[in-house]
Amino acid sequence: MSNAPAFDADFRRQFDALLRWRRDVRHFAADPVAAAEMDDLFACMALAPSVGNAQPWRVVRLCSPGIRASLAAHVDGENARAASAYAGQSRDAAYRALKLHGIREAPELLAVFCDEAPGAGHGLGIATMPEMLRYSCVTAIHTLWLAARVRGLGMGWVSILDPHAVAAMLDVPARWSLIALLCIGYPAVDSDRPELEQRGWQAREPMADRLFER
Repeated sequence: MSNAPAFDADFRRQFDALLRWRRDVRHFAADPVAAAEMDDLFACMALAPSVGNAQPWRVVRLCSPGIRASLAAHVDGENARAASAYAGQSRDAAYRALKLHGIREAPELLAVFCDEAPGAGHGLGIATMPEMLRYSCVTAIHTLWLAARVRGLGMGWVSILDPHAVAAMLDVPARWSLIALLCIGYPAVDSDRPELEQRGWQAREPMADRLFER
């Protein structure tokens, strides 16, 4: 007989709600995140699946005000560069109105890297698809995201950046590839709708349009 826990209908409803309320957060309250809460988040992240059980994620917790300021300036610069691509287009004003990161105000800032040559895993599952190491890191990030939301925390994934510049700024090993820069804290406002949808940038489209059979 299995000793696995029974996930009843009430749990499934709550899990569905968790998925709906997991949002990409860019507006954070000033409240700090307790050290014990961060420890719990890292423990949950460690439960994520990975190819060959390689656990290739490497997490750098950014505590230096100087590094945070440098990262914010870098992202602002990349954001301005990206904005120039919309100049003169119908979405120009809409793009410039978007808040794309919370680096300055988020209580916690993490950089997640993938070790492209981890000792763990012994190469299992990556001979033909080495990118599985990076996919494993993304799974760990999503696990962290859900664990944060269930604790009332929000997370924002910052992608307006040059990964090589960020890696150099943080002085990490050459074989580490940047996967994500993450802002974590208590959301200033909670919502079950993506901010980009609220602002008219892009609505969620039907899954049926993305489901195929062969």
